[in-house]
Amino acid sequence: MAIAKSKVTAQGQISVPAEVRRKLGIGPGSLLEWDEENDRIVVRRAGRYSSIDVHEAIFPGDARRAAKPVDVKQSVRAAVRKRRARR
Repeated sequence: MAIAKSKVTAQGQISVPAEVRRKLGIGPGSLLEWDEENDRIVVRRAGRYSSIDVHEAIFPGDARRAAKPVDVKQSVRAAVRKRRARR
């Protein structure tokens, strides 16, 4: 069952219902990310990564080695670029 509904304007804009804003913790200026998963479109607050995302960015695969700070930054940047790449 749907949490709430929105109407699309002639300019392609929508209003995010108050229930959804509260649930996502968003306000004015927040960025939303639209993604396609199987046959659904998913909307989420952008810029949030789980500890699993960060771990996989730093240690790709099963690599369990100590990483230098420079390597960590490069790995995180590469993972963010890959995640935000157009599909």
